Amino acid sequence: MKISLVTPLLCSGLLALSSAAHADTGHHHADGAAALGQPGIVVDVTHTVKIDMADNMRFTPANIRVKQGETVKFLVVNNGKLKHEMVIGSPAQLAEHAALMRKMPEMEHEDDNQVSVAPGASGELIWKFDRAGTVDFACLQAGHYEAGMKGQIVASAGNADAQ
Repeated sequence: MKISLVTPLLCSGLLALSSAAHADTGHHHADGAAALGQPGIVVDVTHTVKIDMADNMRFTPANIRVKQGETVKFLVVNNGKLKHEMVIGSPAQLAEHAALMRKMPEMEHEDDNQVSVAPGASGELIWKFDRAGTVDFACLQAGHYEAGMKGQIVASAGNADAQ
């Protein structure tokens, strides 16, 4: 079954976004991820960060630093024998969605703030960091978040385009 991360997590947020003051850009992603940025496009990528995922339920690296204004391509490599994913969001949203995944482990995502990767494969997630701050990421496959498969991205203040 395919269910968008937006559906179970952001019903109230979507109501707020439906006002005339907010135009629909066609992107669907969790507010926690949107707090720092938005989906990026490949022609704007300023650098690539390789993230390894493994069956020890860890991301390597788990702590990533970027600069405000950068568009980053995360090359996400699954070195394990289990399916893993990288989902960007707030700690509350990630925990809530991880709980849903325990109830519906076959749930698939199709959101701009995530990438699911089969064993032995790789995928990519492109994100533009519009603002400075911290955003979390995690694997929300059933039990992986609870086992500690999570990390943080810190976007430092300053315009990367000016450097």
